[in-house]
Amino acid sequence: MSDGPDSLVLRFMHRVDVKLDRTIDDLAGIKVRATNLEETMAGLNRRMDRTDLRVGRIERRLGRTETAG
Repeated sequence: MSDGPDSLVLRFMHRVDVKLDRTIDDLAGIKVRATNLEETMAGLNRRMDRTDLRVGRIERRLGRTETAG
């Protein structure tokens, strides 16, 4: 291969291709991590909802009610 313009363009295109592949891999990893975070947050929200229900039942049994003010 010569060191002419074609060779420079091919080397540049190869570097861009390598960087693009790396970026695609990084993005795939980020998507997996984001999905895991979403699933974890959904689980925590479900637990908080159940805790709120349980606290509400306990308060009703004790005769406690919220008052404005």
